[in-house]
Amino acid sequence: MNEWPNGWSGDQNGNRYGRGSGSADPEGARAMRQVRRDAGSGYPRSEPPLPPQMSPRRGSVPQQSQGYDDYDEYDSGYNTGQVYGDGGGRGGGYDDGPYDRGGARPRPNWGRRIKWTVLTLVVVLAVASVATYFWADGKLRRQVDLSKVIDRPANGDGTNYLIVGSDSREGMSAEEKKKLHTGSAEGKRTDSMMILHDGSNGPTLISLPRDSDVEIPSFVGSDSGKKYPGTGRHTKLNAAYAEDGPELLVRTVESNTHLHIDHYVEIGFAGFAGIVDAIGGVEMDIPKAFKDKWSGADFPAGKQTLNGQQALAFVRTRHAFAGSDLDRTKNQQKFLGTLAGQVATPGTILNPFKLYPTMSAGLDTLIVDKDMSLWDLGQMFFAMKGVMGGDGKSMNMPINGSTGGNLVWDKAKVQQLVQQLNNDQKVTVSSN
Repeated sequence: MNEWPNGWSGDQNGNRYGRGSGSADPEGARAMRQVRRDAGSGYPRSEPPLPPQMSPRRGSVPQQSQGYDDYDEYDSGYNTGQVYGDGGGRGGGYDDGPYDRGGARPRPNWGRRIKWTVLTLVVVLAVASVATYFWADGKLRRQVDLSKVIDRPANGDGTNYLIVGSDSREGMSAEEKKKLHTGSAEGKRTDSMMILHDGSNGPTLISLPRDSDVEIPSFVGSDSGKKYPGTGRHTKLNAAYAEDGPELLVRTVESNTHLHIDHYVEIGFAGFAGIVDAIGGVEMDIPKAFKDKWSGADFPAGKQTLNGQQALAFVRTRHAFAGSDLDRTKNQQKFLGTLAGQVATPGTILNPFKLYPTMSAGLDTLIVDKDMSLWDLGQMFFAMKGVMGGDGKSMNMPINGSTGGNLVWDKAKVQQLVQQLNNDQKVTVSSN
């Protein structure tokens, strides 16, 4: 049964183009019938006229003559004789790409968005890093003038840091002094002294016992500028610091070891405890329980996390050990290596909530030489981390006996040790 109106035959889509016809004129030459037109006389359909505002305007497309008279009653569904869509996506037609002429939003360009996001993050991180560097560099207290040190030995290979832990109570309240068992003595003394050598054969950390017997050489007073000749006077190493501060301490160490000191770093009680608290404590494995009323230490054996107060007690304790100061230096090395290992990690460096409190706590009480840069300080921390990470060596200055309360260095071993450090060779000298 033919469903087309008036017996019209054709393909199922009603598309007669390209199939020929019985007319003498080609299809393109015949005008297409206008389906919707203003109703008027002679119009065979009972369609109401268009509203005035929709009537064809003068100059618009003229009405087309009716062709296909056999099919005047058929409405093809086209409204103005326009066969193809406008390509705008509102009624079919061509796809013009990501932009729609009908006003739709453009398709997102994810590649471009990702590129700009990454670029923005890089710029932000770079600006933050530079700002952090200058902020931290500005907080360094460059108070030690190594140019005042006279008769210095020649530079060797690698870098040598003299690291000093002082008992300075600067900035501490009476309550804090009581809590940390620091006492209230005026001035400041050294509780620990270490030489850290950073070279191509791995770092070496050497503890200098505070009771080491040394000769005070000739020196220039750090404040007076007056030269004091050497008299052959022997005393404990920490007495040199108490007598004229860091400059005389460096002069005494260099004179008695013949090792050139490149940088000086000192930290007080408050700064030490503050760093430990800022990183959330330091985990230590204590092999044997010990207790000391002088430092406030009271530690069971086993793994435990020490807060700032406990850490300070741990590194200051010597009365609880048979080896006194020699045993204490071993604990100091172990703790400082562990502390540096926790500070110099991505978990601290990349976390601003840990990095800034840690740096602030340490830098506020850190005293360095005038030539010390923040980069040098960072190198020192990573070298100390390497000592405990198995890349280096830790030891005490070799001892060969004592004179009463003073510990005498083994001169032959010290000479060999200094020679290996100056030549940046692997250290083979032992403490014993």
